[in-house]
Amino acid sequence: MSSRTQAPAQTRRAEDVVRAGQVTQAPNGVCYSSVGDVTIDAADLERLVAAVPRGIAGSLDRKAYYFVPMALAEDDATQIADTYDVALADKAVCHRNLTLGESQCVFISTSLMEDKFSVAFEFYINVGHAFVERAGVSQDFADLVWKQVEAGARGETSLDAHEYRRRAVGRTQDSGASDSEQKQSPRTPVKVVDEKAKSSYLTTVFSDAIAIYILSLYLDVDYYDLREREYTLLAPKALAERLRKIAQLFPANPGFEFSVFYRRRT
Repeated sequence: MSSRTQAPAQTRRAEDVVRAGQVTQAPNGVCYSSVGDVTIDAADLERLVAAVPRGIAGSLDRKAYYFVPMALAEDDATQIADTYDVALADKAVCHRNLTLGESQCVFISTSLMEDKFSVAFEFYINVGHAFVERAGVSQDFADLVWKQVEAGARGETSLDAHEYRRRAVGRTQDSGASDSEQKQSPRTPVKVVDEKAKSSYLTTVFSDAIAIYILSLYLDVDYYDLREREYTLLAPKALAERLRKIAQLFPANPGFEFSVFYRRRT
């Protein structure tokens, strides 16, 4: 969280911010705006938004992303602070959605994050979820991921993915043979797939992979910067396979490049 000390922040209703703000449409079609004392400069913000591949951006036609210092959750209302204010920190959230008619405005709180890596990842996670909600999961991607699961690939890309995967394949049952048959020819227990959990898992890992892929277009990402304490990070080789599949589905825009590099950590 930012440690800046300034005069008390002025707050406005999110609806008023939308009415008064100017929205820019990036070359890929994504609509965005910067309001107040945000922690990322205009050039970085422009490139951050432009990194979203056109094939994904096309599903965001009824969304606008507002990069603000702090979005505050107050009951059912959303307030926007024009600068960071420690007195408001307890009410601040990383992002807040506001639906106006058939459109949705997403407010990203830049002052709650330390650097452009964190701001970008928060934005791309939102983009990934929005795209998958609209377009669904690629069958090619789902097939790849499920083969990894069946092969026992270690770790996952998020806590939600970890939990859904555990629920999807975490139970076993015998093969249905009688007791006498099992004594004569013991069989390995057959894993029971919870189809609902499997569907949620595939949806989650697809949006995770999209977010990490776009982040890698915007910045050089050290994979281990994505690690969390609550779960084991997906093995690098498995993630690279997922990201290459995403890159095939959604080629990078001109001016951006996707590559995977392996190096020995010292």
